[in-house]
Amino acid sequence: MSQQPDTRAVKEYLLGLQERICQRLEAVDGRASFIRDSWDRPEGGGGISRVMADGGVIEKGGVNFSHVMGDTMPASATAHRPHLAGAPWQAMGVSLVIHPENPYVPTSHANVRFFIATPKDGEPVYWFGGGYDLTPYYGFDDDCVHWHQTARSACQPFGDEVYPKFRQWCDDYFYLKHRQEPRGVGGLFFDDYNTGNFEQDFAFMQAVGDSYIEAYEPIVRRRMDTPWGEREREFQLYRRGRYVEFNLVYDRGTLFGLQSGGRTESILMSLPPLVRWDYDRKPEPGSEEARLTDYFLTGRNWLEQSDDK
Repeated sequence: MSQQPDTRAVKEYLLGLQERICQRLEAVDGRASFIRDSWDRPEGGGGISRVMADGGVIEKGGVNFSHVMGDTMPASATAHRPHLAGAPWQAMGVSLVIHPENPYVPTSHANVRFFIATPKDGEPVYWFGGGYDLTPYYGFDDDCVHWHQTARSACQPFGDEVYPKFRQWCDDYFYLKHRQEPRGVGGLFFDDYNTGNFEQDFAFMQAVGDSYIEAYEPIVRRRMDTPWGEREREFQLYRRGRYVEFNLVYDRGTLFGLQSGGRTESILMSLPPLVRWDYDRKPEPGSEEARLTDYFLTGRNWLEQSDDK
C-alpha cells in the first residue's frame, strides 16, 4: 500500500481528463471546438484553459486545467489548518462549467482537485476535493435520477456511506443562503478527502472525474433538440443570475483562485455570457417556471426509493 502522494500521476490524469471531456463535448456540440489557451502564473505554475463559445449546443463552456504553487499557503486554505500556515504548496485540478443555449438543457459544473503542502520539518500533507452539480431551468425527473444514479455508481466501490454523505454535502454547499434556495438539483461535493491511503483516495477522485461526462452527456443529447422560444430564454437568463450570485459570493474555488494570484480570466470563466436580473420576479403559479422552484429545487433525494430498499 503506497502512502506517498504521487503528484506526477495526478497531473497526468487531470490533463487526460480535460482532453477526454473536451472531445466528448465537441462531439455533442457538432459545430464549435474548444480553443486552447496556455498561461503561466508569475508566482509559480500555470494552466491550460479550454473555452468554447457560440456552438451548436453550448453557448459558452470552459474546461480548465491548472497547476499552481507557492511558498505560503493562501489564507482560504489554512483557515482550519493553522499548522500549514507558511508551508510551500501545490494545487492542481480540472474545473469546468457548461452553459448550453437551449433552456431545456441544464447547466453543469464539475471539478476535481488535489492539494499538497509540505510543512517545515514535516511530512507532506495532501487532500482531494471535487464533485459535480446540475442546474436545470426546466426540470425533468428522468434527468435528475440519471444524474444521481451515475454519481452513486461512481461512489459505490468506496463504501455505501460515500454517496449519501457527499450528496448531502453538495446540497448544503450549493445553497444560496440569501435566497434560501438550492442552486440546482445537486450531485456530489467533497473536500479535505484523505483516508491515509493515497492510492485509494486518488482512485476515488478519478471515479468522480470520469463519471461526470457519463452523467451529463445523455441529458444534453436528450434535451438539446427541444423547441424553445422567447419565454423560455428570458427565464433561463433570469435563473442564470442565481448562478452568478453563487459563484461570486460563496464559491471556494473562486475565492482560492483570486487569493492565490490565479488567472482572473480562467477563474471567472464559469460565468454565463448573458444573464438578467428582474426585480422581485415571481413565476405564474402552476407554470413550468414555478415548478422549477416548487418541485425541483427543494433539496430532494432523487434516489430515495432506491436508498430505502
